[in-house]
Amino acid sequence: MKKHSKKKYLSKTKQRFQIGLLVTYIILSIILLVFIFSYKILAFRYLNILVTLLLVFVASFSIRNFYFSKKSKKNTRILLIIFNVLNLIAIFSIYQFVEFANQINESATTSSYSMSVAVLADSPINEINQLKKVTAPIDIDEENILKFVDEIKIKQNKIIELEKISSYLDAYNSLIAGKTEAIVLNEAFEKIIETEHPDYLSKIKKLYVKKLTKKVKGPKMNKGDSFNIYVSGIDTYGSINEVSRSDVNIILTVNTKTKKVLITTTPRDSYVPIAIGGNNQKDKLTHAGIYGVDASIKTLENLYNIDLNYYVRLNFTSFLKLIDYLGGIDVDNDKAFTAEHNGQYYAAGRIHLNADQALGFVRERYALTDGDRDRGRNQQKVITAIIRKLTSTEALSNFSGIMQGIQDSIQTNMPFVTMMNLVNSQLETGGLYSVESIDLTGVGRMDLPSYAMPNSQLYMMEIDENKLQSIKDAMKAIMEGR
Repeated sequence: MKKHSKKKYLSKTKQRFQIGLLVTYIILSIILLVFIFSYKILAFRYLNILVTLLLVFVASFSIRNFYFSKKSKKNTRILLIIFNVLNLIAIFSIYQFVEFANQINESATTSSYSMSVAVLADSPINEINQLKKVTAPIDIDEENILKFVDEIKIKQNKIIELEKISSYLDAYNSLIAGKTEAIVLNEAFEKIIETEHPDYLSKIKKLYVKKLTKKVKGPKMNKGDSFNIYVSGIDTYGSINEVSRSDVNIILTVNTKTKKVLITTTPRDSYVPIAIGGNNQKDKLTHAGIYGVDASIKTLENLYNIDLNYYVRLNFTSFLKLIDYLGGIDVDNDKAFTAEHNGQYYAAGRIHLNADQALGFVRERYALTDGDRDRGRNQQKVITAIIRKLTSTEALSNFSGIMQGIQDSIQTNMPFVTMMNLVNSQLETGGLYSVESIDLTGVGRMDLPSYAMPNSQLYMMEIDENKLQSIKDAMKAIMEGR
């Protein structure tokens, strides 16, 4: 009797285990299918439908064997265990990718920047309430300065009287010369001060610092097979959505039907009208970034007479770390040189680069014949090599590591659904993209006035109008599928 009861107990335990496996499988399959159809995963060549039919077949097959075939129950349990594991892996991978996409999308909706009131490091003034008047370049940064002053009024119950000056650099020079007791600083403009005064931070103390945010415009969704992506590269520490000068300005003109990509580099020193905060006054292109990514986008749209549908913003210092996750990249170096950044010697010809070597390669300009324009071409080469590696099957082997490596150093306003549509389109049609590169050229000058630094002599590139027109024509040809 005891033996019979034990056998009956084991039979019921197996039955419960079988039911548990089946219920788990059904729940995981439903979750997976919701993910697949919600996020358009495998939405090409009816693969999503085929996956659905496979999952339904396994469920039907398992139910049939459990209730109508005693001999196949063990095999069915093994089958369900395998599919439950596969479902979990698929769900986790999709979830991880969606979270990654949401994170880099979310950070693209706003830009952040810090405003401060500063005095000399040895000043007896230690509180903002001790100040009567503060010097600030209202004409070039009015919106941010007035927003900051209002913040002080609300939070500190202090009304600040502003004294005008032409630029943040002039404000700092005035403070150092003892002509003013306090100045307003915008963190985004501090890199400009640092170019002439590398030790400026040691000579001041900040009495009050406030981080502010502003919204960034959303994408201009493309309706056809072609679109433009603006790639903005910054080389700074801190959060990726902090306002900063844009050292790399690349436009990818893509046609998914003809499989053509045009990579256009606009040198950071290009002398162009700066949109939005720059009030359409001429300055070097990199200064557009200090007014926010919207200013850089609008400046380039005006220059090339195009729409920039999406943007990708990269922190080059941390973004290039993903090269190590990809096992390095290969680029063709036109001329041998030694970089100042890391003392690395780069031989002419095909070279293999790790992350640190790639950073030195894209930063160097002083050892190059054509200076900043050669640096722009090297940046093109590295970005192209990364894109090729990311779109290869090799990248799948370290998918998780790649996402973790770049999630804090990249942001984009391209919606996740648009990304998936592009992936599905590429997987469905196959074929490699033909990639062409072109860069804007001109003549370097030291006598052109800068809007952000009106009293400084800066190297800027006066644009070659014929080259500009040829780039416009090349972009138009790609967009029109020619």
